[in-house]
Amino acid sequence: MDKPQIIQGGMGVAISDWRLAGTVAARGQMGVVSGTGIALILAGRLAKGDPGGHMRRALAACPLPGAAERILARYLMTEASAGPDDGRPLRRLPMWSEHPSPEIVELTVAASFCEVWLAKGGARGPVGINLLEKIQPPHLATLYGAMLAGVDAMIIGAGVPLQVPTVLAALAEHRAARYRLDVAGASGDDDFYLSFDPASAWPGIAERVGSLRVPSFLPIISSVVLAQTLLKRAGGPVDGFVVEAPIAGGHNAPPRGAMALDEHGQPVYGPRDAVDLAKLRDLGVPFWLAGGYGGPGGLARAQAEGAAGIQVGTAFAFCDESGMAPHLRRQVIAAVRAGEVEVFTSPVASPTGFPFKVVRLPGTLSDKAVYQARARICDLGYLRTPYKRPDGGMGFRCAAEPVDQYVAKGGDAADAEGRVCLCNALSGSAGFPQLQRDGALEPAIVTSGDDLPSIARFLRDDREGYTAADVIDALLAGR
Repeated sequence: MDKPQIIQGGMGVAISDWRLAGTVAARGQMGVVSGTGIALILAGRLAKGDPGGHMRRALAACPLPGAAERILARYLMTEASAGPDDGRPLRRLPMWSEHPSPEIVELTVAASFCEVWLAKGGARGPVGINLLEKIQPPHLATLYGAMLAGVDAMIIGAGVPLQVPTVLAALAEHRAARYRLDVAGASGDDDFYLSFDPASAWPGIAERVGSLRVPSFLPIISSVVLAQTLLKRAGGPVDGFVVEAPIAGGHNAPPRGAMALDEHGQPVYGPRDAVDLAKLRDLGVPFWLAGGYGGPGGLARAQAEGAAGIQVGTAFAFCDESGMAPHLRRQVIAAVRAGEVEVFTSPVASPTGFPFKVVRLPGTLSDKAVYQARARICDLGYLRTPYKRPDGGMGFRCAAEPVDQYVAKGGDAADAEGRVCLCNALSGSAGFPQLQRDGALEPAIVTSGDDLPSIARFLRDDREGYTAADVIDALLAGR
C-alpha cells in the first residue's frame, strides 16, 4: 500500500460510509469505511427501498453463492419510504452469540463486501475498513467480506488486536479461522472463541475467487508500549500505526493511572498520556497522527515529527458526503456558526467503560430529559461484554441494558449508571433509528473530536455546508 498523507477517520456507525470513503479515495488519499454494525446498515438501507439501487448493484457483484437472493428476499422493501420514517420498525437482526446464526454471518460478510466494493469504485487511493477490538464477535465475517472486495487496509482500535494478522492470513486463503474472545471472569484455562469457515459456509468459494490480498494492518494506539507489544506479539506483520490523542472523537483510551475528573466531570489527561514520538520513530514503522491535526499546518507539523501523515475524523464527519443524518449535521453546523457548540468527554456514557466524546445537542441523548425518557433495552447487542457464567458457559451482558437484567447476569448496578445504548443511538445518528414496540423512536447521539469548532473555517456564508474535497484541499494546502 502506498502511504497516503491523509487517512479519513472510520467513524461511528456508517458516518464513514462508502460515499465518504469513496470520495476521499478518489482524491488519492485513504478513504475508510466503518465496519461497526455494518449488517444493520445494509438491512436498514434495504428496508428503505434501497434508494438509487446501490445495495442491489453491490450485492450483484458479491461472490457468495446465493447470498444476494437470500438477503434481498428477507430485507428489501419495495416502497422507497419503508422503514421507521413512516412508522414501521426496522427488521430486527439476530444478535451475535457464541454460536451465531448463518443469517447474521452471511449478512455481515455481504454488508462488509458491499461497503468496500462501493467505496473502491473509481478510487485512486486506498480504501480501509475500521473496527473496534471491543466488538469482537463480528470481526471474522466483517474482515472476510472486506477482503472479498479488495480492501487495502484494516484499521482497528479500542483494544489490543494481537490476533488480527493471523486471521488475515487465514482468510486470504479462505481457510477456517478463530477469534479468541475477551471474556469477563474467564481464567487462563478457559478458551472462549468464535470460529468461521468460509469454505464450509459457501462451498467452492476458494476456487471461485482465488486467493485474496492481505490488507495492511494499521492498529490504533495511544502509547509506545502498546506499539511495542503489537510488534513483538502479533502473529504477523504490523504495517503501521494510527496514533490517537485524547482529543480525538468517539472512544478514547482511558487516562494512565487512577481516573480523575475535572470540574466539569471529564477525565483528566496529563503528560503520561502523551505518546513519545521519538521512541515511536525508533520503531521504524510508519505512523499517522490523529486528534488535533486537522487544523491549518497540522499535516506539516505531523510530518515534521516523522509521521507519514495524519488521520482526520471530525472535519469529514460533518461534510456533505458523510453518512450522518442530514438534520443532525445541519444542527451541529448551525451551532458551530453560532459559536455555541460543546463537546463533552463522558467517563460513563459508553458501556465499554472507555471515555466517549458527546456533542451536546438538544433532542439527542446528550439531553438529560431525552436520556431519562428513553426505556432501556438491548436489542442490537454489538457492545455487549462476554462473561463467564456460573455454569462455566459464556453469556453476554451490557451495562446499558435494563439494570435488573444486567445485575441478574452478575453485573454491578453502579456500573449501569448513566450508560447509553450506543448501538441504537449511533445507528440513529446515521439515519437508521429503530422504532420500538412501544412506539418510541430511538434518539440519536453525536460524537466528535474536541476540535469541532474548527470546522467553521470550511463554512462560507453562501453555502449550507462543505465538502470532503474542501477538507482535503485545506489539509494539503497546510503543508
